Amino acid sequence: MISVILNKGKEKAILQKHPWVFSGALQALKTKPQNGELVKVLSHKQEFLAYGYFNDESRVAIRLLSWEEDHLPDEAWWRLRLQNAVEARKELLNDDTNTCRLVFSEADYLPGLIADCYGDYLALQILTTGVESMKPVILDELQKLTKAKGIFDKGDAAARAHDGLQATEGLLYGVLPPDFVEVKENGIKYHINIVEGQKSGFYCDQRDNRKIVAAYAKGKNVLDCFSYSGGFSLNALANGAASVVSVDSSALAIETLKKNILLNGFDASKSTSIQNDVNKQLRIFKEENQKFDVIILDPPKYAPSRSALDRAARAYKDLNRLSMHILTKGGLLATFSCSGAVDIDTFKQIIAWAALDAGKQVQIIHQFNQPEDHPIRTSFPEGEYLKGLLCRVF
Repeated sequence: MISVILNKGKEKAILQKHPWVFSGALQALKTKPQNGELVKVLSHKQEFLAYGYFNDESRVAIRLLSWEEDHLPDEAWWRLRLQNAVEARKELLNDDTNTCRLVFSEADYLPGLIADCYGDYLALQILTTGVESMKPVILDELQKLTKAKGIFDKGDAAARAHDGLQATEGLLYGVLPPDFVEVKENGIKYHINIVEGQKSGFYCDQRDNRKIVAAYAKGKNVLDCFSYSGGFSLNALANGAASVVSVDSSALAIETLKKNILLNGFDASKSTSIQNDVNKQLRIFKEENQKFDVIILDPPKYAPSRSALDRAARAYKDLNRLSMHILTKGGLLATFSCSGAVDIDTFKQIIAWAALDAGKQVQIIHQFNQPEDHPIRTSFPEGEYLKGLLCRVF
């Protein structure tokens, strides 16, 4: 095994169990490892620090796996890590919920691997060369653990490109998922399009937050923006909303939402689906002087990196400002960001700016987080990406 030596003073983060080693921390390599190859990381004093897999295509040159010299990340190690991850989610899967995230990358000590369970099927995102090299072992162990009928590759093209990998998508094991896989989350049924859907097919990271927001929807007129397949919309209808308007730019998302309303036997007359750009539609609502009691904003990732933070802050501010204009007095705004580069304090400041521009007063009455199948590892705070605020707007 090739040893990689750090520059002096660069071992602190590794000793604190942070899983990333950046290229600038490395001394010149005498022997260059292959991308995805397991290496031993040593301090400048030649002391063992950790094992990780190497990639010189990525800014993160080494993703660390094990900090114990006698625990080599071999096939048995990978299988045990997968077993631990799946076992930790066992209590989440029951008669009311058969979908969740089974593996969450660095949070489960498996950097570059995401696995989502959708009933009898799994969707995988293999994002790094190290994970790519262990794909046969990963597929075999996940199938043994879950008895999945099919495992489908939903590799994120942008994330794979950072590691010098080509975009991939396709069946990895078993049978191809049908066009719509039926799953349940908190007792509500969903048709999930794994093959053509966004990301891995569904956003199970909002499972808890959908229930919380729905508790405020009874008898209210609700607007669900970036509704996708209808997670917040369906929960609002299930909890007795007077009406729900769902807006998304995707025709497939709108089609799936309508199927999900019928699937659950909800009153379709209480639901209106609009295919349009959300910002344009919010302006239309404002021009028409249309008001809502509850508005949900769950936009895509506006800040994929810190370099995009200023532009993202403006986008979040405009989105929330427009929404505040069409809320009834004392109405509720459930607003989210899934951008890891936007921390909660920054997000609160953005909402304060939006309120000032809209001429509104805002009370924060709840703070949203990601659920337990998306854990945050204390040595890897970058894993905390989803945050949100429930605001009362006057």
